[in-house]
Amino acid sequence: MVAAPLVIVSEELCETVDLRARQTVLDVATGNGNTALAAARRRCAVTGVDLVPKLLERARRRAEAEGLRVQFLEGDAERLAFPDASFDVALSTFGVMFAADPDRAASELLRVCRPGGSIGLANWVDQGFTGSLLAEVARRLPPSLGLSRMMEWGFAEGLERLIGASVERLSLKPRTVRLRADSVESLVGGLERFLSPVVVAYRALPEEERMRFHDDLLRRVRAANRAMDGSVLVESDYVEVVARRRSDGNGPKQAI
Repeated sequence: MVAAPLVIVSEELCETVDLRARQTVLDVATGNGNTALAAARRRCAVTGVDLVPKLLERARRRAEAEGLRVQFLEGDAERLAFPDASFDVALSTFGVMFAADPDRAASELLRVCRPGGSIGLANWVDQGFTGSLLAEVARRLPPSLGLSRMMEWGFAEGLERLIGASVERLSLKPRTVRLRADSVESLVGGLERFLSPVVVAYRALPEEERMRFHDDLLRRVRAANRAMDGSVLVESDYVEVVARRRSDGNGPKQAI
């Protein structure tokens, strides 16, 4: 439900990374397969990994329906079950940024990408609608739940800390995706049921605080809504990240 409006993000990311036929591609935290399928449409040899078996099964059905060959495997972004330098390209769309240990997840992403290969990410930014919502979730919850550092993936300084030392080029491009819904209530209901950090917050917060959070979500959507016909149209900012893995351990990094 969360990924359905975000297909365009995956398509644009694959174009920006400039995938080529026959490249080996890993999609980390693939979910229902948006980015893995986008890479497969470009005739790459694609593997998608995710922690949630039900999402992987949906991804397999989507691949079958399109006649695409993708290997979908259950796996953890913090412990990728692949040898070093297994892939030409490593991708993640609103996925790896939710790892509880960002340093370990970043290290694994870099480890499985071959020297000279590419890493492409789409990450929410804390100034945008979804990112500011996630930042608010993180503020409401204890650090032990593993959400306190997710927004590091959305700005240059955080990305420098996470992957900067291991890449020779790092580019960040601001992007916006449009989220649509029948009503404010339906969008909020979807966030509460399907957006993982919000689900975590609802489970962890006392009932009274959950109600305040629900009211805050309604206010946020109403304030961000650009539609004038009773429906909902919300623009949500994110950053498109493309990095080139160092070919060796030397040489200056070029920031773009």
